[in-house]
Amino acid sequence: MKKIVLGISGGISFLIFLILLFAANYLGSSQLSQSAAERWSSEGDASQVSCFFPVDAGMTEDRIIEFQHTIDGALTDASVLQESTNPGARLWADAYSADGKVTISSDKTSLSADAIGIGGDFFLFHPLKLLYGSYFSGNDLMQDYCVIDEDAAWQLFGSNDVAGMMVSIGGVPHIVTGVVERPSGRLAEAAGLDSTLVYVSYKTLTELGESNGINHYEIVMPNPITGFAANYIREQLGADEKETEVVENTTRYSLVTRLKLLTQFGTRSMNGKAIIYPYWENIARGYEDILMVMTLFELLFLLYPVILGLVFFCIWWKHKGWTVKDVWYKLKDMVERRMEKLRENRKRKKNGEIDDSALLEELEDEKKPFQGIRRLRGKWKRK
Repeated sequence: MKKIVLGISGGISFLIFLILLFAANYLGSSQLSQSAAERWSSEGDASQVSCFFPVDAGMTEDRIIEFQHTIDGALTDASVLQESTNPGARLWADAYSADGKVTISSDKTSLSADAIGIGGDFFLFHPLKLLYGSYFSGNDLMQDYCVIDEDAAWQLFGSNDVAGMMVSIGGVPHIVTGVVERPSGRLAEAAGLDSTLVYVSYKTLTELGESNGINHYEIVMPNPITGFAANYIREQLGADEKETEVVENTTRYSLVTRLKLLTQFGTRSMNGKAIIYPYWENIARGYEDILMVMTLFELLFLLYPVILGLVFFCIWWKHKGWTVKDVWYKLKDMVERRMEKLRENRKRKKNGEIDDSALLEELEDEKKPFQGIRRLRGKWKRK
């Protein structure tokens, strides 16, 4: 009865391990801001990398443009070429952004709101839930667009359905292209999403609002070998590791990465860099901590059935009625008997006591025990 109870408990423990493993993988893959590479390429040959700079890093649009001009050359050197026949196809896409504040007003009222000034394909990396309208791109020629959250829409117009309406930012008219749902929950609020937030072009933020400068850069690009994209970004933009931080988003929630985080417990939360993480990175780091704890429990629930299995194996081994030495001697004796019989059959044939057909039949009978062994060896080799 004791063995049955232990066996059942071990099975339940292993089942819990599988449930935790599946839940952790699902939770990691559900973070859209960390999975741009999967949306960019279904073949798994792309990588998403983020780079974070201090507030006073002095990163400029000119520096970003200068870096962009080097990417195609680096991919060509790595033998990565555009194979699509679509003339609009791209090998890579990027975005940069800055935190700040703007004063936004409508015919009814005005409010001061947190703002993110964007450049490039920001919403490719952060596909926020659209309630009405559409996104805009930082690459658009016209920069008088904005996306506001539902809280700002209610304060300015008393409604969420305000796509296409006009607002004023710094006295300059802007078109509301879309209204998004602001992420909610304990993690989101702790990450900085506890007040009204609007998205404007980087130009609008710097010229008509208060900007902290470009402090986030993101790119999705081909990754022909492991670490190629991250290492390239680190060399070009994050050379000073004390001032910048480069994150490989594509694999940050993988099992291997989570196991590495367990070894960094206690020191990971220490940050000596003058970097203020944006809300999406704070949320991502929060999920890293959650998944790290889940991984710890995964290991514990896996360890129990593994230990039980080893104990049962040791008990069975201890009480078995044979030893490896006994098996060896038995096999050796069987082989010697077979060889002796083969020699005897050949001698009988030589003396004319049996013909070739009878000898062949006997040889086939003698080979049968060894054929099974050969088949097993062949299967193992193929594996």
